[in-house]
Amino acid sequence: MIRILETPRLNLRLLEEGDAEFYLELVTQPSWLRFIGNRGIETVEHARLAIAQGPLAMHARYGFCLYLVERRDDGEPLGICGLIKRDTLPDVDIGFAFLEAHCGRGYAWESASAVLEYGYAELGLRRLVAIVSPENAVSIKLIRKLGMRYEKQIRLTPEAKTVDLYARVFDARD
Repeated sequence: MIRILETPRLNLRLLEEGDAEFYLELVTQPSWLRFIGNRGIETVEHARLAIAQGPLAMHARYGFCLYLVERRDDGEPLGICGLIKRDTLPDVDIGFAFLEAHCGRGYAWESASAVLEYGYAELGLRRLVAIVSPENAVSIKLIRKLGMRYEKQIRLTPEAKTVDLYARVFDARD
C-alpha cells in the first residue's frame, strides 16, 4: 500500500487491483451514473482493469492520480479523490466521488482540501480546475468552498455533455 496523503480522519493512497470490488460499487451507484456517467464497468474484472489503465497508469506517467480515500481508524474505503490530467484539458483537474453511504460527513471536503494543497505545495501546480455537471449542486458547493471560481461551460469531447469549468489560481500568498 502506497500512502500519498494523511488528514486527521483519512488516508489517501494509491488504488490497487485488490480495490476492484469497492471501485465497482462506486462507479455503478446512481449518483456516479447520473453526474459522471456510465464507464461500462460491470464486473470486478472490468473494475480491476479500469484501475490499472486509469489511476495506476496516470500515476506512473504523471506522478499523481485519483487516490482511494479510506478512514484512518478502520481502513474503510469511502471514495476517491485526487488529480487528473486529461488529454482534453490544458490544466490538471481535481476529482472526487464517494459512496453515497458516506456522503454528508465532510470526507470530500477534508480529502479535496488536502489534495488541493498537495497539488500546489508538493507538485508545484499553480492552476487547478474542476469540471462538474451543472446539475450537481453538492459538488459545486464543495468546489466553490475550495476557492474555485466558475469560468465557463465546456465539452470534453464533441459528443460529451456540457460541463461547468471552475478554476483556482495559486499565488505566493496561498
